[in-house]
Amino acid sequence: MPDCILAMDQGTTSSRAIVFDLKGAIVAVSQQEFRQIYPADGWVEHDGNEIWETSLKTAQIAYSEAEAKGFRVAAIGITNQRETSLLWDRDTLAPIHNAIVWQDRRTAPVCRALKEDGMEGMVQDRTGLLLDPYFSATKLGWLLDNVEGARAAAREGKLAWGTIDSFLMAKLTGGKRHVTDATNASRSSLFNIRTQEWDPDLLGLFGVPENVLPDVLDSCAGFGETHPDLFGRAVPILGVAGDQQAASVGQCCFSEGAIKSTYGTGCFVLMNTGQKFVPSKNRLLTTVAYRIGGETTYALEGSIFIAGAAIQWLRDGIKIIESAPESQQLALQAAENSGVMMVPAFTGLGAPYWDPEVRASLLGMTRATGRAEIVRAALESVCYQTHDLFAAMAEDGIAPSVLRVDGGMVANDWLVGHLANLLDLTVDRPQVMETTALGAAYLAGLQAGLYASFDDLSSQWQCERRFEPAQEFTGRDAMITRWKKAVAATRAFV
Repeated sequence: MPDCILAMDQGTTSSRAIVFDLKGAIVAVSQQEFRQIYPADGWVEHDGNEIWETSLKTAQIAYSEAEAKGFRVAAIGITNQRETSLLWDRDTLAPIHNAIVWQDRRTAPVCRALKEDGMEGMVQDRTGLLLDPYFSATKLGWLLDNVEGARAAAREGKLAWGTIDSFLMAKLTGGKRHVTDATNASRSSLFNIRTQEWDPDLLGLFGVPENVLPDVLDSCAGFGETHPDLFGRAVPILGVAGDQQAASVGQCCFSEGAIKSTYGTGCFVLMNTGQKFVPSKNRLLTTVAYRIGGETTYALEGSIFIAGAAIQWLRDGIKIIESAPESQQLALQAAENSGVMMVPAFTGLGAPYWDPEVRASLLGMTRATGRAEIVRAALESVCYQTHDLFAAMAEDGIAPSVLRVDGGMVANDWLVGHLANLLDLTVDRPQVMETTALGAAYLAGLQAGLYASFDDLSSQWQCERRFEPAQEFTGRDAMITRWKKAVAATRAFV
């Protein structure tokens, strides 16, 4: 029976499980969406039990399908929505509150107060992160302070905290393991990415007791084995990474300067900076790309909170499209240079603005504006936000020549072509689009000895289509100027 690897990809809107053979081809896949919970303006939550149920069910379906095809699942890799925070009972493994999602803005006043106290410099120097409700520490603080009895129970050692990877591993191992990996830890604002340890000063700053925190392992490590009842036998969990770092591995961005951009619910650009902690002067993030064999590889990251979520809003919110693929045809039908601009700040703006208070806007409409123009404006907003990130990287002295893209949105040829034009940059789309899950599988495969090195993985990467900027593309500067005005107007409204 040939070996294969099961990747559990726990995302913001759905849980997926994908089984890959050792050449990176998909053997089996299962996916289930789950509820998005909005208790108040700017608040976003997930039911931890739903996350577990959908993650387990999809994994069991994909596992059974792969084994029915004659494969043997040799290992499990896990990748997850980062920063999303969950507290659970150590004995029962039951969440004590809904998970607070990475998009959630409820702790903006806490972050603002810490900035006013002059704390951002220290936080950025140790964690590579800025003070923003996006990151996990203030979410954990909110749970401890607002769930009745939580802080007392935490002090008594009765509670465990983690990002979703940590929760899944606790459930998969029957409560035997409370662990995470260095990439997820690096997104907490509690983990010193220079020393690779939980930082006592940061724990004190955010009011977090150390005994709720998981042990931090390499991205390739022995995270535990699944309880035999779940898959009929114990399966080792050998690779873990946050979704954007996993996508970087799946895109084989192993060399210094390699860069990828993932277009899912949000958009995240990561550039490998090697073994160097490179601080940004333009409000990008320094983060852990992966840690293997005790050696840390760093990255610079730009984070956009709303990308595919804008298209989801068009579909599920105002219902002007029936499916995401419909957006490509409508973009082609829209009037050229209609002047309609969308600033999709539904949960604030990420890099390089880091403005949690701002909310979305739709500007420049006329009586001639129809759904095609609105859909096109939503797609264009993703490209404009990416341009903002690349402009910040250029200010930091970084000028890539090729960008590798992935995520559900990049199936849209119009979007990727427009991105290449707006960035004036070659954009490569890979043969295997599921790079986040693939990266988790690659990490597990490296630990299992199924791959000898990064060279093995890089030899498998294939370009499905290359998008070059069109020579006849004109008006780039005017478009970017108009976008900047739209962002300024939207922020001024708040």
